[in-house]
Amino acid sequence: MGGIGLMCGRVARACFTTPFQLREFVEQAWFIVSVTLMPTILVSIPFGAVISLQVGSLTGQLGAQSFAGATAVLATVREAAPIAAALIIAGAAGSAICADMGSRKIREEIDAMEVLGIDPVVRLVTPRVQACLFVSIMINGIVIVAGIGGGYFFTVQVQGGSAGAFLSSFTALATLPDLYVAMVKAGLFGFVAAVIGSYNGLNAGGGPSGVGRAVNEAVIVAFMVLFVLNALITAVYFQVVPQDGL
Repeated sequence: MGGIGLMCGRVARACFTTPFQLREFVEQAWFIVSVTLMPTILVSIPFGAVISLQVGSLTGQLGAQSFAGATAVLATVREAAPIAAALIIAGAAGSAICADMGSRKIREEIDAMEVLGIDPVVRLVTPRVQACLFVSIMINGIVIVAGIGGGYFFTVQVQGGSAGAFLSSFTALATLPDLYVAMVKAGLFGFVAAVIGSYNGLNAGGGPSGVGRAVNEAVIVAFMVLFVLNALITAVYFQVVPQDGL
């Protein structure tokens, strides 16, 4: 964890002290989108459906079915969307970055770059982290839209709820700070997942089997770190931002 923390600091510093690598950023962003877009769409709809079914049943039991839309939006924006984005980014993008870095390591490309005086963290890791951060925020938006759309379908069409009540209660509980915090969470999750994948890839050893172990370790560590970060950010947010009531 100490090495990952040091690399986070190096990448954060490089983002502001080195020239922006536009071409590498675009290539890596397109690659990350290609491996995460379809899983994002396929995961976000069931997320919204499950939340809406659970919330709709609960609000029906409490006699507050008109607030099903508000609670579904609140749960999707605050927790479901950032968590889904984190899982997809860590599982797909983080593992791909780790495999790329690990293959370069065992082919001794990283050693050759260091001999030539090129910092691999600046040249390879930083644009991948920047691309992962950007795509994570975009994915979070896709999950929110698809999740709310799926929630609307299952609440109105499956459970027989009122479409007007679902739409009119959107802003009853959720506020703009909830959306801002969700975007911050998604960006931070993408940053950390890319750094963890890069760190494990750059420290891979033992041939192709070592790269496979590094990828597995990167995914597991990223999941653990992201869930801990999510809990900490949520706890701080509830203490700092006052919550609206009905």
